[in-house]
Amino acid sequence: MNEEYDVIVLGTGLTECILSGIMSVKGKKVLHMDRNTYYGAESASLTPLEQLYKHFNLSGTPPESLGKGRDWNVDLIPKFLMANGQLVRMLLITQVTRYLDFKVIEGSYVYKGGKIHKVPSTETEALASSLMGIFEKRRFKKFLVYVANFDVDNPKTLEGVDPNKTTMRAIYQKFSLGPEVMDFTGHSLALYRTDDYLDQPCLDAINRIKLYSESLARYGKSPYLYPLYGLGELPQGFARLSAIYGGTYMLNKPIEEIVMENGKVVGVKSEGEIARCKQLICDPSYMMDRCTKAGQVIRVICILSHPIANTGDINSCQIIIPQNQVNRKHDIYVCMISFAHNVAAQGKYIAIVSTTVETDCPEKEIKPALDLLEPIEQKFVSVADQYVPTDTGVDSQVFISRTYDATTHFETTCDDIKDIYRRMTGSDFDFAEMERKKQDIFGDATE
Repeated sequence: MNEEYDVIVLGTGLTECILSGIMSVKGKKVLHMDRNTYYGAESASLTPLEQLYKHFNLSGTPPESLGKGRDWNVDLIPKFLMANGQLVRMLLITQVTRYLDFKVIEGSYVYKGGKIHKVPSTETEALASSLMGIFEKRRFKKFLVYVANFDVDNPKTLEGVDPNKTTMRAIYQKFSLGPEVMDFTGHSLALYRTDDYLDQPCLDAINRIKLYSESLARYGKSPYLYPLYGLGELPQGFARLSAIYGGTYMLNKPIEEIVMENGKVVGVKSEGEIARCKQLICDPSYMMDRCTKAGQVIRVICILSHPIANTGDINSCQIIIPQNQVNRKHDIYVCMISFAHNVAAQGKYIAIVSTTVETDCPEKEIKPALDLLEPIEQKFVSVADQYVPTDTGVDSQVFISRTYDATTHFETTCDDIKDIYRRMTGSDFDFAEMERKKQDIFGDATE
């Protein structure tokens, strides 16, 4: 292990594995280590079911009613992929898709007035939706047409709006859309966690709604995809990519010390040996002294023997409970997947509830979501601290990822990956450039 590497990566979370893969493809010599015995770190999928019980310190063994333990692959952090989002683009560009199979999530719902309503996915559904009155439906349809045509390079499509100055609140007012439509548009389509976006320039919100619509257009049922056998397949896919390009992987490797000289990283000490490096990527758990706590997220994994009520008995869905519906500052999310995704025993469902913690009683905060899931056969509760790095890495060459947030998609994770890439290389992660290079780079790997 006494070798020199361009990059050492600590932790096999999705962020670290994607960066490891990208750096290997760029020709960097990469060593990737994790103190755990499994891939995924925080974003792992645990199997068999006994491992989940052990992870949450539950005594005893899973009841026979839950089927065979090896039929379960349970995500610790629930997230879906936007069909047209950044992570899918990264998967396609790097051709990691050949290691994975995806299923479309069957429905997207929003909570209003104590009930769940399907988020309209077509004009027909919008006209039939109980989320809006008849006149508001027409105005909403005009709004969606405006968003679809919105192009910053074509002033005609802007209709006098300055994308970098006009607020999103002003856009809603332009189409006479009321608070409830603003609520489900901002939280179920643009996927904002809070209402801060309303008074910010509208460009980001419009791009988010476009992303939702374009993702939805790809498959029709919902804009979300999910990998068979769980999210733990994603980091493993990028780990394989790194290995193809010479990356070295070591699991179950204790990290004794990150060696610094004159404020700059020079290596990592493990089992008495030092591997030297020019740059280091890691998750916050490896360098807590260079991170600050930025809140907490509660996640509750619920095992059910039934689909969620009022969803038409579908095998997978997302439900968003907008903050205003339950007098909170942050939305509550519910992700449901099932035996149909090879993550649960036959006839069983996994619903995972998550939100940003606001009080001293986090479980009470998610009661509206848990009520939608009753009866619950077994639940596993975790409250995790969220960390953000205080070190940009410019001087130290240590690049620390952010803890995964409460959102049920990977867009914020991809933003973090692109931000770390920019700081490491001094240039932006360019999807178009990667597309152009794809044939040259991957020719030998795809034969």
